[in-house]
Amino acid sequence: MRIYAMKATFGKLDEQTLLLKPGLNVITAPNEWGKSTWCAFLLAMLYGLDTRAKTTRTALADKEHYAPWSGKPMEGRIDLNWNGRDITIERRTKRRVPMGEFRAYETESGLPVPELTGANCGQLLLGVEQSVFRRAGFIRHADLPVTQDEALRRRLNDLVTTGDESGDADRLAAELKELKNRCRYNRSGLLPQAEAERANLESKLAELETLDAQSKKTMERLEELKGWLGQLYNHRQALAYQAAESTAAHLAQAREDMQAAQQKLAQLEQSCANLPSREETEQKLRDLRTLREDWIAMQNQTQNLPPQPQEPQLPLPFVGMDEEQARQMVQQDIARYQEAGKSKMPLILMIVGLLGLITAGTLAFMKVYLFAGLAALAAVTALVWGIAERIGGKRRIKDLQRKYFDPDWRHWEEPIDDYAEAMAAFQQDLRMRREASGDVEVRWMVLRKRRESLCGQQDPEALLESWQKVLDQWNAYGAARREAEQAQTLMNTLSSMVRPVEKPAQPDTLTQTEEQTAQLVTECALEQQRLQNRLGQYQGRMAVLGDRAALQKQLGQKNQRIAQLEDTYAALSIAQEALEQARRELQRRFAPRITKRAQELLVKLTAGRYHSLTMAEDFSLHCAAEKENTLHELRWRSDGTMDQLYLALRLAVAEELTPQAPLILDDALVRFDDARLKAAVAILKELAETRQVICFTCQGREQMC
Repeated sequence: MRIYAMKATFGKLDEQTLLLKPGLNVITAPNEWGKSTWCAFLLAMLYGLDTRAKTTRTALADKEHYAPWSGKPMEGRIDLNWNGRDITIERRTKRRVPMGEFRAYETESGLPVPELTGANCGQLLLGVEQSVFRRAGFIRHADLPVTQDEALRRRLNDLVTTGDESGDADRLAAELKELKNRCRYNRSGLLPQAEAERANLESKLAELETLDAQSKKTMERLEELKGWLGQLYNHRQALAYQAAESTAAHLAQAREDMQAAQQKLAQLEQSCANLPSREETEQKLRDLRTLREDWIAMQNQTQNLPPQPQEPQLPLPFVGMDEEQARQMVQQDIARYQEAGKSKMPLILMIVGLLGLITAGTLAFMKVYLFAGLAALAAVTALVWGIAERIGGKRRIKDLQRKYFDPDWRHWEEPIDDYAEAMAAFQQDLRMRREASGDVEVRWMVLRKRRESLCGQQDPEALLESWQKVLDQWNAYGAARREAEQAQTLMNTLSSMVRPVEKPAQPDTLTQTEEQTAQLVTECALEQQRLQNRLGQYQGRMAVLGDRAALQKQLGQKNQRIAQLEDTYAALSIAQEALEQARRELQRRFAPRITKRAQELLVKLTAGRYHSLTMAEDFSLHCAAEKENTLHELRWRSDGTMDQLYLALRLAVAEELTPQAPLILDDALVRFDDARLKAAVAILKELAETRQVICFTCQGREQMC
């Protein structure tokens, strides 16, 4: 068996697909990627999920452990090749039963494979029970040691001793034991006292009558099943004939659709013959769309140009002046302000006036009236003049303060400084706007030339629309070509599916579907097999009991029969003892065959360091390294060496029991050093020449070997 692909909704896997190739597949992924989940999924698909298992304190049941994290129903699919047939098996959740629905069909035709069921799928595909496969061809690091299992022991023993796995030796031993028990078992059997034998013979005669009636009833039921199976097979033939007729009708419709699609394609091809090429059309559309985008961008850029800056003006009292004139006026007014505040002349004149009045009073007192009058006149004049000068200086200061709207003359020049700073900023803004405007104009000129080159005198939008119509025609042509190709493909597919099917031999009156019919056929076949077995049991029992004449004759020959049975009993004992001795001898031959192959693999794995290996019936191992004269148990070896010993045994067992089944390894080589890992990969490659090998690993070393 070889696996092509697995698709799983299982545990953390959400509709994920794993593709596999023939030979060796090394799948490297980190921890928690899902490697062990894929392994558990493969087992569940082949052997089903044990829904009766319950979660304990130490372990989760598989139905809970691998419940999909996404909340979707648990399901999966495997595409594989079995006995030269490509088969797909599917398992889906049925009601509340995970993986409760099973389906097996041929991958290409979809026809069911009735011999595969959910119960026997793994047994038929791999040839062994689940417990045997888990201990032989399914190698995980956690269970590398091969533990004892009755099914595994029986298959290995039968395979090595008799050459097949039929179990005839076990059945023969059971039959000998049964015959002995029939002759003598405690106080019952065929050797009782004469009276008990006579009663036993009478009981057998009554049993013969009962078995005869049951046999007739069973044969009647078998005849009924035979007729019912004939109707089912006829109905299956009718369904196949109807499917063939339906496929033929679909083929005719597909042929008509293909012709219509080809006619449409021819029309569109003719309409596109005189059009510019698709490449030229797409290039024109790209150029026109780029032009439209650049045009809109230039419009936005033009709208986003900075506004024309406003030239600043000097405030009052500098209106109509430039900066230099304003500064000269301020300097002159500051000088007048300081001069008016610092002048001593008014005070001197006032002092002179007061002194003159004093002098005039003194002269008047001395009766020099003429000089007193002149002195008084001069004094009054000086005093009035000084007062007038003082009042005039203060008035000039106030006038200057009102003129500049500030009593502090040190702030009078600040408006001029602000004006100078604003004027510098204005000049900078004006220069930047002129530069930006000049760049935009140049780009507008280039853009207009591009527009003229692409569109000439035509409107760009109208031209874009016309070229878009050309492209739409090309797109319609491409879509028509794809439709024609799809129609051709569909017709070819349906043509390959058409198969001549004969009409059913008899009129069909059944209404079951194909799946229901297959299920009924399977059920009838199973019931027929059960009835055949039961009939064989009845006939076998009747043959054992004998006919009435013989039984009646036995009543008269009781003593002779007892002697014969005693001889038979002794012979059976001798045969049973001989069979047991042969069985023990064959079991002693069992271990060397597996051990020899395991030893050959161990020599390759360890580059000849370990040359001797023995295995007991419970699969425990003893080995010896070079220069060692005695065999030691595995507890004397390193963990890595133990893994290599058990891997050699596992591979030897797998070669014997599952030669055609895939070999699965889950992190089985993690404790191998580089040299022994390389040897192990070489062995796996050798095995992969005759079977599929799937190696899951969390390290990248296997890929480099």
